[in-house]
Amino acid sequence: MPESTSRISGIRTIGVPVTDQDKAVDFYVGTLGFEKRMDMPLPQLGSRWIEVAPAGAAVSLALVRANDGLPSGGESGVRFTTGDAAALHADLTAAGVEVGELLNWPGVPPMFTFRDQDGNGLEIVQDPADQ
Repeated sequence: MPESTSRISGIRTIGVPVTDQDKAVDFYVGTLGFEKRMDMPLPQLGSRWIEVAPAGAAVSLALVRANDGLPSGGESGVRFTTGDAAALHADLTAAGVEVGELLNWPGVPPMFTFRDQDGNGLEIVQDPADQ
């Protein structure tokens, strides 16, 4: 494999547009159990810089305020991992989260989609090491 020439060394944060940052924190921290890593006021923008993540995760989500150029409610492309997709699917369903069907296709890890409080599409994929 050729040596990389990129000076980029990783991914730190992925922005997810939300309409109400407090409700988003309630969902990601309260419902999903993420930790809040940062919550800094941005007075010049009338919002805050908020980062949340699963405990121990290297990459966090920034709950950025949605606007005309960055609307909420779309497919985020974010895929989280879990050790037990079926159990998490049941937990989120019981918590009233909008979840899709638990997919168990041959040869691929169990997975499902869900939506946050703003309708942003996210996915859960069972870590193949836990199968």
